[in-house]
Order: sequence, then C-alpha cells, then structure tokens
Amino acid sequence: MGRPEAAIDTLWPLAVYFGLVVLTAAALLGASWVLGQRHREPATGQPYESGIAVTGSARLRYPVQFYLVAIFFVIFDLETAFLIAWAVAARQAGWAGYVAVVVFVAVLIAALAYLWRVGALDWGPRGGAGDGAGKKSSRLPERQV
Repeated sequence: MGRPEAAIDTLWPLAVYFGLVVLTAAALLGASWVLGQRHREPATGQPYESGIAVTGSARLRYPVQFYLVAIFFVIFDLETAFLIAWAVAARQAGWAGYVAVVVFVAVLIAALAYLWRVGALDWGPRGGAGDGAGKKSSRLPERQV
C-alpha cells in the first residue's frame, strides 16, 4: 500500500474537473435565469402539439388488439434478431447450430399457429361458412363510446 499523499496526488485533477463541471452548470443555469424571458400568459402553462390548441382529452381508449399486436411484434422482432445473429455465425455453429435453429423456427411457427388458431390475430368479425358470414364475433364485446 502506498502512502496517502500519493492517492491525493493522483486524484486532484479529478477533483478540479468535478469542480469545473459544477461551476459551469451553475453558471449556465444562472445565466438562463437572468437573461431568460419572464411572461405569464394564460396559454403559457397549457400543453400544445405543434402549435395546435388543445381540443379534447389526450386519454384515448384503444382496443386490446392494438396492445396484442404490439407485443407480438416485439416478440417476433426479437426472434428475428436471434436468427440474424445465428446467420452471422452459421459456419462456426456447424450442424449442431443448424439443428438448434431449425428447432427454434419450429417453435416460432407453432407459437404463430397457436395465436392464429385462438384468434389473437383477428381484428374483425370472423367471416366463414360455419360462423354465419357477416355476424359479429361473440369473443370480444363491442366498445361503448
């Protein structure tokens, strides 16, 4: 272990740098407070989007299908990233890597088939000979406005 003065000798540039950063941040905040505009109009505190006045509530209710599709997109997008990583190292992975990726893709296809089968990907009413074409699906209730 070295002497304590050696540690102080090596850390003083860091302390000076830290002090300069704090001083600069304080100077910038102080300058913006001194030089900044001071006005208080009724519209100052209101939110706006691209200069357009607020016309209603920003709280919109979306059907659950929007969220399901978003989650499915993220899941299948990440799986695409795994496949790309495998493709980069395909030669080094050899036949064992090939078999692993075939099993991986088979699981993906099985998951997609399951989602399709249970109707998680359906957006509208089912139209088919057995369902009575044109009737609303009874799986999801109508959205009340």
